[in-house]
Amino acid sequence: MLNPGTKVRWWLLWAAIPYGVVARLRELLYSGGWFVQRRLPVPVLSVGNLTLGGTGKTPVVILLVDWLLAQGKRVAILSRGYRRTSTDEYLLVSNGERLLVGPDEAGDEPFLMAQRCPKAIVAVGADRYELGYWVLDQFPIDCLVLDDGFQHLGLYRDVNLLLVDATDVEGLAALVPAGRLREPLQAASRATAVVITRAEVPAQVTGVCRKLQSALGSMQAPIQAVFRLESLWSVVTGSSQPLSWAKGKTALLCSGVGHAGSFRSLVETLGIRIVDEVAYADHHAYTSQDVERLRARATEFQAELVVTTEKDACKLTKLLQPTDSWWAVRLATDITVGEDQLRQLVLGRLKLLETRG
Repeated sequence: MLNPGTKVRWWLLWAAIPYGVVARLRELLYSGGWFVQRRLPVPVLSVGNLTLGGTGKTPVVILLVDWLLAQGKRVAILSRGYRRTSTDEYLLVSNGERLLVGPDEAGDEPFLMAQRCPKAIVAVGADRYELGYWVLDQFPIDCLVLDDGFQHLGLYRDVNLLLVDATDVEGLAALVPAGRLREPLQAASRATAVVITRAEVPAQVTGVCRKLQSALGSMQAPIQAVFRLESLWSVVTGSSQPLSWAKGKTALLCSGVGHAGSFRSLVETLGIRIVDEVAYADHHAYTSQDVERLRARATEFQAELVVTTEKDACKLTKLLQPTDSWWAVRLATDITVGEDQLRQLVLGRLKLLETRG
């Protein structure tokens, strides 16, 4: 006899079936030409995933945009702007010279990307094709980068990167609502290349590769990436400290991201003693009441610091006082396997397309 938890699991699996059918049908309609996939007049690079939750899209987008900018390319990042407060159909977050709106209006991730890539155009809107033309009408652009674009089938992508989290093999087990898959695992076949993130543990990478191979039959060796801490900076003043500065200090962790466990693991490598942790849902909209409660917990647990993510810091700055010792960790992306392959895809293919154009 099934226990109550198992019954719920089976009901969720049944509920996931129509979701999978719709997702697969939508893909077939596009691949069969029944739905039109439109092209923009410049190369389009997409970074996306198959699962709900954080696979590290934002730091990977930042890395790729930095590569393109270093080559002298004029780049625009197009994002949906999830949970933004602005109701504008299309919104310019940055014009490549300065930030034009705040994180609430733009959405936290587009705002962070605009902060980290100050020479890139950043714009948000639900329809990435129309948004792309809206941006191209205003700026001379060499390349468009789609943030979270894997499911945006209506727009042709010249490079379609799929990110898979090595620490979340269970996330590949079932479709929502039974699991975290947005569409069947076989959809990974659309990817130009698979990038396995948080790939520090070889056994976890192997587990993810086996899962993908079982769905696809075969696949080329994936690119592998890890995220490392680069620096600590004050959420109040913007000043930075070396990572060694935090060693031995006590801290309350605060995050509203898709993978709070990964954030904690990274902070632990600093030698910080974590005395308490508050993990909100991804894209949490902070209030002054939240900050008061966090201050009270920090005092209760005698935490010297409150440590948060760079994405959360964007939204917290305006709510803090000058005396608050709140610090954000800045992440960098290292490609540990397949960097030459990824550079060729991003830079080499773009150069080829420009030559043909």
